[in-house]
Amino acid sequence: MRTLIACQNPDGGWPYHPGGPSWTEPAAYALLALSANRSAAEPVERALGWLRSMQRPDGGWAPTPAVAQSTWVSAVVVLLGPAVLGEAPYRRAVAWLLDQTGEETSFLTRLRTFISGNQTPPEQRFPGWPWFPGASAWVTPTALSMLALGKAFRLEPSAAMHRQLQGRLQTGASFLLRHACSDGGWNYGAPRALGFEARSYPETTGIALLALHGIDSSEVRKACALAQVQLAACHSSEAESWLRLGLLAHRRLPADARAPTRPHRTVQNAALALLASAAEHGPNIFLE
Repeated sequence: MRTLIACQNPDGGWPYHPGGPSWTEPAAYALLALSANRSAAEPVERALGWLRSMQRPDGGWAPTPAVAQSTWVSAVVVLLGPAVLGEAPYRRAVAWLLDQTGEETSFLTRLRTFISGNQTPPEQRFPGWPWFPGASAWVTPTALSMLALGKAFRLEPSAAMHRQLQGRLQTGASFLLRHACSDGGWNYGAPRALGFEARSYPETTGIALLALHGIDSSEVRKACALAQVQLAACHSSEAESWLRLGLLAHRRLPADARAPTRPHRTVQNAALALLASAAEHGPNIFLE
């Protein structure tokens, strides 16, 4: 934790690598880790000041001040919740997330498909989330957006908003299940390419399992079994953390799983490792 705080920039944000400029993604993960570990208030307040100043008029966040468009990183910030972000910025961000869908499920794309006489592929019938507006949906932004909106669902008192959030969470889960690879896990979004079955990646398998918490199905059980194998052979700190978080969400982390040993190459990886450790010994901040 001290190492994470030591990497904080003077502006309040965090870089990917110590000494670099501040970016939204590592700053949000660092804040989540500090919140999960109930760390010192002063670094948190400075970080929140930087994040709040970065929120765009549309309610989302760009990856860095040099980018002029809100993107998927908004979901990571929304995970902080209204108690941390503030009620007004949080609600604007949730509304932005709800508006995002992959281009392949937009009305115009469906209309073009219908006019051309083609049928929409089964995996394109359920809206996911893209990396940035106007692009196709992918696994990681969909999983992160589901986690963020899942927290909003648990906190939302309005019945109408409850239904809207529940609808997106259900279609998001269907998107993930439809995009699972034949081995049971997930890659970045295409289970098949050029007629070949694609292999899954450990980090995306872990994050998809985390987003699918509470769902018990043969597909999820198959993914958990694969994730256990991937964890035992893992060579990446990021993948190791996501796999642990995903398996913990389904209570499938092996009792004899080795302690995390991989070096953290980025600030984000260090924050994820702290989040995984906190989830093993207490509440999982992604699911609170």
